[in-house]
Amino acid sequence: MVADGLEIAIRARAELGEGPTWDPAGGRLIWVDILASRINLFDPATGRRTVLPTEQHVGAAKPRVGGGFVVNLRDGIGLYDEAGGFSWLRHEAVPGRRGNDAAVAPDGTLWAGTMRYDERPGGGSLSRVTADGAAAVVVPDATVSNGIGWSPDGSLMYYVDTPTHRVDVFTVAEDGSVRDRGPLVDTAEFTGSPDGLTVDADGHVWVAFWDGHAVRRFTPEGKLDRVVELPVSRATACAFGGPGLTDLYITSASVGTDPGAEPLAGSVLVLPGAGRGLPQPAFAG
Repeated sequence: MVADGLEIAIRARAELGEGPTWDPAGGRLIWVDILASRINLFDPATGRRTVLPTEQHVGAAKPRVGGGFVVNLRDGIGLYDEAGGFSWLRHEAVPGRRGNDAAVAPDGTLWAGTMRYDERPGGGSLSRVTADGAAAVVVPDATVSNGIGWSPDGSLMYYVDTPTHRVDVFTVAEDGSVRDRGPLVDTAEFTGSPDGLTVDADGHVWVAFWDGHAVRRFTPEGKLDRVVELPVSRATACAFGGPGLTDLYITSASVGTDPGAEPLAGSVLVLPGAGRGLPQPAFAG
């Protein structure tokens, strides 16, 4: 136990822990350490941890309908099968660029973000990738493409490009495409920068704040209504998990932190009974 009901789910020194996702089929949490090129699997019922190395920096790993994972790598979108076999779904190497956060939409498409290693403004993007590997760029001029999530009814999509200090919202069309981008929350008044996010069953948007020591929850109207204070400064993302999707898992980064001042930096924290999450769909490919 650390404070305010928070618990340490996984004590680690992940360089850049990211992308927590609950896999209901496996009853496990999936998360990545981007800079260490690792996919991590954690079964909270048994405490079992498994590490799957990748050959490139990995921004996100999500379950697939047929088993295995879809991964947002440095040079594109890859697929792992249940046996660990790898293949490229979409190979699109751009020097100086890597995959970052990603999410699976209600229709089973993958929304994958990229960014420049040097965080050059406009050097990244957000793309929608279908099961056959076809991709359409949705946001062509992102800088640090980060959190993505959908409202409970699927009519809205939320998105963070971190340097904008905003959580934006799109309207989702019947074919799954998005339009009418606008700000839901201007986070400039808060400490830290918005990073990964998740949406709960009541439509609240939970946002992890890099250099903010917190996860903040916003109403569907964009009003701050809850703050989860953290013992780590660099929270990166959050997701609901556990058998009833009631536990909020929070990833963090140790890169750029002082181990003496932040011994839990890079760990995965959990807030049991934080709310009620939405089931996350698997990638259709």
